[in-house]
Amino acid sequence: MTWLGAVPAWCWWLIALVLVAGGQQYRLVMAQGETIQAQADLSDYRLQVAERDRRAAGQARTEEQRRQAVADKEGENARQQLELAQGRAAAAESAAGGLRGEIARLRAGHRATCDTIAAQQRQAGASAAGVLGGLLEDADRLAGVFAQAFERSRIAGLACEAVVDGMKASR
Repeated sequence: MTWLGAVPAWCWWLIALVLVAGGQQYRLVMAQGETIQAQADLSDYRLQVAERDRRAAGQARTEEQRRQAVADKEGENARQQLELAQGRAAAAESAAGGLRGEIARLRAGHRATCDTIAAQQRQAGASAAGVLGGLLEDADRLAGVFAQAFERSRIAGLACEAVVDGMKASR
């Protein structure tokens, strides 16, 4: 008999059971280590994602503030230009008022001189001077209105272009 035969069969079963249990215990310890490592990796990944999100939000805030600053600056420039244009329009209206007064004075002078001319000539001259004076007044008034509207729309268009150009500058 060999020494293997001297060991009872139940011992062999016990040895096999201890080996299997030990193997299972080793597998369990390794799985727990892998789980701990996976949790640590997941935690690191979450920290990285949170940091990227924080940086992206900061960059978005910075870009939005830059764009708002560009829009505010251009809006202020447009407001200043509009105020300047309104001042020029008021000065032009004042000058136009002086011209209208001069036209009225010339009409009155024309009427006074026409009293000495024959009635037929007076009617023709007065009506021609009156029509021309009225047309000149209307044309002057409309020119002022159109110039003012054009200046407002030009300033608004330039402000819009400047805002868009400022927004594109960062791209």
